[in-house]
Amino acid sequence: MDRNLIQKYNQSGPRYTSYPPANLFNQNLNDIEYKKIIKDSNNNKPTHISIYIHIPFCKQLCHFCACSTSVYSNEQLVEKYIIALKKEMEFVFQFIDTKREITQIHFGGGTPNSIKIEYLEQIIIKIKQKFVLSNNAEIAIEANPAYLDKEYIQNLYKIGFNRISLGIQDFNLEILKIINREKPLININELVETIKTTGFKSINIDLIYGLPQQTIETFTQNLIKAIELNPERIVTFSYAHVPWVKPAQKLLENYKFPSTEEKFIMLEKANEILTNNEYDNIGIDHFAKKEDELIIAKINKQLHRNFQGYCTKTTTGQVYAFGATAISQLTEAYIQNQKNINKYIKEVELKNFAFERGYKLVKKEMITRDVINEIMCNSFLSLNEIAKQHSLSLEKLIQMINPKIKLLKQMENDGLIRIVNNTDFIVNKNGNYFLRNIAMAFDDQLKIEHENIYSKTI
Repeated sequence: MDRNLIQKYNQSGPRYTSYPPANLFNQNLNDIEYKKIIKDSNNNKPTHISIYIHIPFCKQLCHFCACSTSVYSNEQLVEKYIIALKKEMEFVFQFIDTKREITQIHFGGGTPNSIKIEYLEQIIIKIKQKFVLSNNAEIAIEANPAYLDKEYIQNLYKIGFNRISLGIQDFNLEILKIINREKPLININELVETIKTTGFKSINIDLIYGLPQQTIETFTQNLIKAIELNPERIVTFSYAHVPWVKPAQKLLENYKFPSTEEKFIMLEKANEILTNNEYDNIGIDHFAKKEDELIIAKINKQLHRNFQGYCTKTTTGQVYAFGATAISQLTEAYIQNQKNINKYIKEVELKNFAFERGYKLVKKEMITRDVINEIMCNSFLSLNEIAKQHSLSLEKLIQMINPKIKLLKQMENDGLIRIVNNTDFIVNKNGNYFLRNIAMAFDDQLKIEHENIYSKTI
């Protein structure tokens, strides 16, 4: 890879886990519109349902983390939060057609496994009381190994969880110490073996590249260790340094970060090592075994991308999200709850729901979302296919999405994409490292007025 290209395309840009990105959400929704959006979603495709539950609590703040979290020592606050969350679910559920099937339940955070198992069970019971789960429904949890022992793992499985995402981040204990992340509670080999023998159908290992004091060599060791554990999926997230959003990240500036070039080599190493060891790559940063449903979905062009990362269109439906800061991703709108935990609890106690802001999409934005999803998921875009899906002429489609043709031609000259008949855009091998940049060429709403809006694309 030409190192000049790395510098050229290492720009600030959206991650495109939603379109439009969350920073464009507004506070124009009122209570009546909120209820109408939920009701109207029953008439839109996909009809199957994904439930996202946000557990914002952490026992210790990791300095690298850009998620919406809160350190807690007060068990009463957790209990009040779970009561409010169940109340919110009960209220919203009355507007959702109970004939619709649930195909996915996802617990994120924060650290969902830092709270009592009974709370997680209460939430799952509340969902099952109202809806039917599909036979192959995925019930997943993001977990910190610092709070996982054999008993907790077995209890997770007993109450219905069948997929677990392990936030390893880095196997090097010195680096964990620098980022203020606690070490695993039990030996990581023993931990993974327990998850497998307990019966979980899928294990995901999350790693981060670009952390302070990481080197190409130490990150390579992370990859080798992850392969030895033999999970179904490995994700290599790029560390996003956004101290203007998360001030705790400033503490990391006392240490040496990998350079942009070193960080890019880490990503190249991930592609090289993992694809040579029975994993296929998906989009920017996901890797999965060849028999995994994500790879099958990739082959069949049925991949989807949302705030939880890459998933399949079969598993992930419209996302109804509950808890502080949780974002519902519906066909025609996004709705985000109050970020502050105490405000969230108070609002739910007062009126049963607690949205703070949202975004209602117009047709043009729904089309652009589909265009960007094709780039981010399939590394390929056919404007003729998109036009057909939306019953538009090719000319009308191009007029609506207004692609940056000059920039795309430049990307073709740089070897990132191949353009056929000005309608098909095929991402080359090197272009897969720059999917966010390529997607930006189809985002005519994108305005980067200053650097402190988005993370860097590398």
